[in-house]
Amino acid sequence: MAPATDLTERKTLTAGGSTLSSTETRVVRGFQLEIVEGPCTGIRWDSVSDRCTIGSSKTCNLVIDEPTVSRFHCKITINGRHALIRDQSSVNGVFVDGVRVCEGYLRTGSLIRLGNTVVHFAFMGAGVAIPQSQRSRFGLMVGTSAAMQSAFASLEGAAAASGLNLLLQGPTGTGKSIAAESVHMESARKDGPFFAVNCSAIPANLLESALFGHASGAFTGAREHKGAFEAADGGTLFLDEIGELPLELQPALLTVLDRGQFRRVGCNRLREVDVRVISATNRDVRARINADRFREDLFHRIAVLTIELPPLRECLDDLPLLVKELLKSSRQDPTQEQMDRLLAEPSLARLREHDWPGNIRELRNYLERALAFSAMPPHPVPVSDSPSQPQKAPASTVAIDIDLSYREAKRQILHKFHQVYLGELLRQNNGNVAQTAAAADIRREYCHRLIREHGVRRTPTDIDHDGAS
Repeated sequence: MAPATDLTERKTLTAGGSTLSSTETRVVRGFQLEIVEGPCTGIRWDSVSDRCTIGSSKTCNLVIDEPTVSRFHCKITINGRHALIRDQSSVNGVFVDGVRVCEGYLRTGSLIRLGNTVVHFAFMGAGVAIPQSQRSRFGLMVGTSAAMQSAFASLEGAAAASGLNLLLQGPTGTGKSIAAESVHMESARKDGPFFAVNCSAIPANLLESALFGHASGAFTGAREHKGAFEAADGGTLFLDEIGELPLELQPALLTVLDRGQFRRVGCNRLREVDVRVISATNRDVRARINADRFREDLFHRIAVLTIELPPLRECLDDLPLLVKELLKSSRQDPTQEQMDRLLAEPSLARLREHDWPGNIRELRNYLERALAFSAMPPHPVPVSDSPSQPQKAPASTVAIDIDLSYREAKRQILHKFHQVYLGELLRQNNGNVAQTAAAADIRREYCHRLIREHGVRRTPTDIDHDGAS
């Protein structure tokens, strides 16, 4: 019997013989992990969803209590008929059938070496049922694809559990901020405030005050100021790019999540708040824990619930809905003729050919360009920006002058690299430095410095602020 993969069926949930509800489920390939070498030999684990984590942390799905295994060593994700393994910046690496990999596909019989432990991987004949929502809209989000219906089912559960902190993960541009606001809108806290803070857009020395506020006289010229936690009291606080939170601030955040108490900067009085925290990141927080850049105990507090939003390439069936929704919310107020043209099947077919590395944000930018140049037939974007082909940095040739000293020749090449690399990232992110820094995996302040030092030219639609992604 062939393994089940991405099949959809309707199931009725029962408790004590009484019907509770009717839900859709998607069946994905099941798999089994068995430790065949090392101190934990003999331990088996059968998949219960489409992903699992492996490591020495007690919160992993397969726990390997062995010193050579990192706290969060790797994770396995089922994608269609394939199983993808990804190293999470472990100390001793991930070896599949003797080859070290950062990311790779597994087959039945693959042997995965993690430090002194070897794990055997095998697909199972039986599939695993993944809950599917029956809604085409959740809050501000739309979608009917299998990937989005799975995400909606998880988000519905998170909205119902409005007292539990939630971590949203996924590639940049997948709509994590929209998902956070949608969870708030669908939760019992919907009548309370929704307050957002981008942890990567605020300098480290000001972030503590932004989160917790400060007392009058806390520093020169300071007046009493309420922070984000007080502003969100009774509602939801959204911490975007939580992976950028400086280590020195993490204990204070841990305290308020544990006890619901905090102190303003420059004040000794404890204040109490009732806040649900939703965090988001496009970084691998578990990898940052392995690198000692994020506290594991804080991770457990912010990730009581964890939901990963799918990239747009896995939700291409949602393009008609997404295009219509994005056009309706466009600041350019499209005409009916423009909407009909962009929603026509030839236009949608072209969009389906693209891989969308920038996800929904890239789609929104494409539609804005299409509206701005609607008089240019038939598709106004330049060939290099066309959704029919992946986005690539422009080709660049660097001439090396051998008459120069080694140091000067190297300086010129690095200067050209920064101009091309950062210039392309800025173009893809519409000149937004915070988003560019996140995509390059560098600090925002450092990104600003490199842009100035190398005279990097921004896009014509240059954005000088650091808006949240």
